[in-house]
Amino acid sequence: MFSSGQWTFGILFFIAFVIIIAYTYRKDLKLHRKYYTGTVWVLIAFIAFIAFIAAIKFIFM
Repeated sequence: MFSSGQWTFGILFFIAFVIIIAYTYRKDLKLHRKYYTGTVWVLIAFIAFIAFIAAIKFIFM
């Protein structure tokens, strides 16, 4: 399905991508803390809403 060169490229690309994303996240961490405070509550509300919809689906199944 994939050649060994494609597997090697995929693995190296993934490693480089993760390193670059981690570096840029660490570089912008102060800005994230300043401008995005309280966004964890939006995430929790979103997950709770999805869980509520799934619960309704399984209750009325």
